[in-house]
Amino acid sequence: MVRLRVMDCKCTIRHHVWNLVIVFLGGQVALYAQWQGFSGGVQHQTNIFLRDSTIGADNTPQYDHQLIGNETWINLHYRKEQFEGRVRFDHFQNSNLLDPQGSFSGTGIGYWYLSYRVDRVRFDGGYLYDQIGSGIIFRAYEDRTQLIDRALLGGRIEYELAPEWKIRAFTGKQKKQFDRYDTDIRGVAIDGYLDKGAWSISPGVGMVNTTYDEQTMQQIVNVLASYLPDDRVVPQYNTYLTTVYSTAQWRRWNLYFEWAHRFANVFFDAQAPRSLVDGSTVLGKLVKRPGNVFYTTLSYSHRKLGLSIDVKRTQDFEHRTDPLLGINHGIIGFIPPMGRINTYRLTARYAPATQYIGEQGIQIDLSYRHNKRWYFNLNGSYIKQLDGTLLYRELYLEALYKRGRKGQLLFGIQNMRYNFAVYRGKPGAEDVRTWVPYMEWLLKRGRYHSLRMELQYMSTRQDEGDWAFVLLEYGYAPHWLVELSYMYNVIRLGDPLKGSEAQRSQYLRRGRKGYPTVGIVYATGPHRFGLRYVKQTEGVVCSGGICRYEPAFSGVRFQINSTF
Repeated sequence: MVRLRVMDCKCTIRHHVWNLVIVFLGGQVALYAQWQGFSGGVQHQTNIFLRDSTIGADNTPQYDHQLIGNETWINLHYRKEQFEGRVRFDHFQNSNLLDPQGSFSGTGIGYWYLSYRVDRVRFDGGYLYDQIGSGIIFRAYEDRTQLIDRALLGGRIEYELAPEWKIRAFTGKQKKQFDRYDTDIRGVAIDGYLDKGAWSISPGVGMVNTTYDEQTMQQIVNVLASYLPDDRVVPQYNTYLTTVYSTAQWRRWNLYFEWAHRFANVFFDAQAPRSLVDGSTVLGKLVKRPGNVFYTTLSYSHRKLGLSIDVKRTQDFEHRTDPLLGINHGIIGFIPPMGRINTYRLTARYAPATQYIGEQGIQIDLSYRHNKRWYFNLNGSYIKQLDGTLLYRELYLEALYKRGRKGQLLFGIQNMRYNFAVYRGKPGAEDVRTWVPYMEWLLKRGRYHSLRMELQYMSTRQDEGDWAFVLLEYGYAPHWLVELSYMYNVIRLGDPLKGSEAQRSQYLRRGRKGYPTVGIVYATGPHRFGLRYVKQTEGVVCSGGICRYEPAFSGVRFQINSTF
């Protein structure tokens, strides 16, 4: 057992902690905050749910009887000299962020953190956000769009071995809303930097160990006991993961690579066949295999030209605080996605989720600036399973024309093929193939007036057929922004080439569907207020390769974002 003591700083720590307590209790700190180094922010969203069964916005607690839901985060940060403290108050009422089909309510301290540095040592305690390398074996982070908060509740110590070399170790349990998972997580990482003039290198190595608690292990054993003997495996309390990574720079070239390995232990494979007593088989069971990930990215930039190439191979790297958890719950690491991060409504409609059991892919991005007015971007990605089955293919071409300060015109086209059966969990479904031309036009008049327009069209014979999207946005600087958008399902029901017979019958019953949005935003200084009436189609929402299904939405949204 290692005991850490900090000598000759007891009074200093007590002084700073007492200052934090005064603030947290709502003391008079307006003037005091400026010279003591306080900052913070507020993020709030209220949803008013208006039932619309024609688009599928129904049959959830919010639409049936709750009617209103909201989420609020209030952050406070204090720093002075070697001391730093953070706290966040979270409030959820009838929220559908955690589970789009359910309702979540809770109030409390969602995050707190204290840090103190003594010479070359830093001590951290509370909820920690951190990652090793690119995050493949461990990443503690937050994504509020999907209510993902994988902070590690525990402690961390970092020691500066040399001016450019650091070692850090941490231990704790992963956060679960206002609770935590019971699996222990421990890790250590060494990062450094070497500068040799013409080239430099930033190597690193890390290791993570997770230990299941008794209750989790008993649940695993009970599930395995229900399997036939040929499908049973022997679980272990401990799982070990290691990684080696480095960034190398030479002139205008930059190379990052990482190789991660997970030693064998149980995880759930949704595609593994399991035998039943009657002789039939079903898909999905606990298996025990080692896993690995290789990830690298090479980039080059020179004046007008930019190039980047990403390559990744993943095999059996499913690792959670509990192997019986599903969807996005309890994931300890983060595997970088291979697909392009698209931002337009229709180009982002079919996004590839990271496949932890097995995938390999490549992405190439080429950009060229012809002159001050013309800019071009070409992007291509190709992802397949380890057996060669195509998962995702995308070709993206974009051009930007700038007309000085008067505005700009952006236009492009996307061609994509998407394995609907794998990504949406619908065996036998046909791959979705799309063409999406789009355009964005921005016009500026003087210092205050701006008008932005988006036009997008998706052509496909699969899923729900063709879509069109138009957006108009007027801005009056520096305070006002007004937007109007409309998304419309324009599938031609009488065309035998469009969709299956069952799809055509479904649309004949429901009719063509439109999704309007009307909104206004007011900004003043660091404060931003937004009010929108929204109708949104069902689909899969992705953030950095982490995806989940979301049903249709119909209602009003009020948002506040403020910093101080």
